[in-house]
Amino acid sequence: MLVRENGLGHPRLGLIVSKKCSKLAVERNRFKRVVRERFRQEKSRVGGYDILVIARPGLAKKNNVRLDSALDKLWTTLSA
Repeated sequence: MLVRENGLGHPRLGLIVSKKCSKLAVERNRFKRVVRERFRQEKSRVGGYDILVIARPGLAKKNNVRLDSALDKLWTTLSA
């Protein structure tokens, strides 16, 4: 995850999920859905930042619980 202040007062999200992450579009799209939903839920905690989430190979194959816990750690460090 890369983070930079944007000066807008509200957060923005960018996602990079390549075919190296998973060959199946279904898995890549599921990863993007999970990240977008967590971002939507945590928007109020995060200030005016541009957040770029880059998926690494094998990350899209993890189940939703593991993805959710990893994202929770990222949002917690960002809001602290």
